[in-house]
Parts: sequence; structure tokens; C-alpha cells
Amino acid sequence: MMKIYLGLDVGSVSTNLALVDKDNRVLFSEYLRTRGQPIKVVQEGLGIMASKMPAGSVIAGVGVTGSARNLVGVAVGADVIKNEITAHAMAADLFVPGVQTVLEVGGQDSKIIVLRHGVVVDFAMNTVCAAGTGSFLDHQAARLGIPIEEFGALALKSKHPVHIAGRCSVFAESDMVHKQQMGHGIEDIISGLCDALVRNYLNNVGKGKEILAPVAFQGGVAANAGIRAAFEKALDLEVVVTEYYHVMGAIGAAILARLAVEDKAATSFRGVALSELEYQTGTFECDGCPNICEVVNLSLDGKLLARWGGRCGRWDQLPAGPGIVVK
Repeated sequence: MMKIYLGLDVGSVSTNLALVDKDNRVLFSEYLRTRGQPIKVVQEGLGIMASKMPAGSVIAGVGVTGSARNLVGVAVGADVIKNEITAHAMAADLFVPGVQTVLEVGGQDSKIIVLRHGVVVDFAMNTVCAAGTGSFLDHQAARLGIPIEEFGALALKSKHPVHIAGRCSVFAESDMVHKQQMGHGIEDIISGLCDALVRNYLNNVGKGKEILAPVAFQGGVAANAGIRAAFEKALDLEVVVTEYYHVMGAIGAAILARLAVEDKAATSFRGVALSELEYQTGTFECDGCPNICEVVNLSLDGKLLARWGGRCGRWDQLPAGPGIVVK
């Protein structure tokens, strides 16, 4: 019997799964769109994973990260729930030996992680402005009628990139329209947009950070060769994009799961069969004080698993599944 470890990275745009063995070799990975249904998409991913698990293997531990980590961690019975900073740093250190800087740009947020000797010493996140995220690129690609998969390649064809005001997504779009009306080529506009996104990232998320090589670029936007080239131009450093750039958070969560279960007799994972179970969520308002908190219930086949949402912790005492308490 071969023990393997499952990592889940559940974000607002994508849900990623990864399986690693005891030596942290990646055995399986999957990238899915969350579509506003994190639990349902995780169930879908587990169904796909079940048919691709190595013969004779058993899931010995589960780790969850991402913006929906608490919800999904309760639902699947995770052994460890960790923030994205820890998960991404763990995976980057595995694939880029000696990594000192991690640039991560996702669909709805972006982050920078500074490591020294394998330890996270600084980080920052941007969750406010869309101008530094993949969703903004998706929107502009759709507006221009260009498949997002072709965006980066077009940017690399530019001979004279134009300057796009990238501090705000609204201003950036207005500036792009203005540049089109002036007759600039689409490749030059797209290249200018890539430069603007990188400039926005470095002036906000990366402000005050010491960016040293090796530099790893992770998240879905790392697939965009134009953004990678813009980072390399701005930093004057090589930017490494690994094979698993899009699922690094999940891989990091899987490694953290392996470490978390070393001292446990058994995993808390509810099993692959949970892909066929029925989850229910509901809310109610607590009238115990003037805050009137909206409390969320999570149930599995009619059995209450967890509650959260209250400010005082009154409703957080219910066990959230084997080995977990929701906080």
C-alpha cells in the first residue's frame, strides 16, 4: 500500500488539486474553475482524481489552502488548513531550489513572498484593486475579442509598446481605448497592458520588498508569456515558471498534509466517496447582541458539521469534523 497526500487550493476563480507521495513527487494535478461553487467543484475534482490515483495507493493526509479553505477543510475533513503564503512558499522551495522571491498572481488577488534560507521573512497581498490580477486581463482579452491563451504571445510580438495607465483598472481600460483610437497596433497595446500590470504589482504589492533571485512566478497568470517578460524587463532578473505553476498552492498544501499526519494515527479525510455526498449550507441571524451577526451552517446529509460567522465565537464551539475546529 502506497501512502499519498492530497492538497486542495480553493480560490475564488480556480480550484486546484494535487497528489504527492512521501518524497513530494507530484502524482496528479487538476485545475478547475470554481464558478462560485467551491464544495461542488471540489467534489467534481475528487471524482476526476479517483480514476487517476495510482493503483494500490491510499490517501493518508489532506491539506487545504485558498480563500475558501475553512469551508472546504470542514467539508472534506482536512488534517491541516493553512494560508496561501505558507502553501505557495512550501511548493516554490521544492521546485526552485534556493528561491528567494515568489511572485504570485491569481484571478482575484496577487501576493509576493520573500524567503531567505527557506524561511518566509516577509510577504504582502493585494486584494483591493483588480488592475494587478488575472481577472482584469481576462476582461480586457474578452473586450478585445482575443482568447486569453493568445494574449502573451501577441505581447511578445510588440515592437513599440505603448504606455498604459495601470494604477487603476478603470483608468487602464480608458487609456487602452484611447490608444486604440489613436491607431496603435493591438500587439503594442497588449504589451503596454502587461507592463502596466507588472508596474502596478511592483508599486503596490512589491513596494519596499527586496526582490532577489531566484525568482519564481506562480498562479494562473504565470501562463502569460507577456507578463513573465514584463517582470523580467522590470526586475532585470530571470523569472522562473515551473511546470506546475498553476497548482503550486495545492502542491504546497499536500506537502503540509504529509508533515501534519506524521504524528497522527490516521487521517481525518472523509474519503473520496464524499464526491457523491450532499452538502447543505444555510444562514441565520444571531440576536444575542446588537451586532446581529450572520452565522453560516454547513451540514452533510442533514448532519450539522460546523458553524461560523459570529464575532464573539458563541457559535464556533461545534466540532468542525475530525481533528478540526473552525476559527
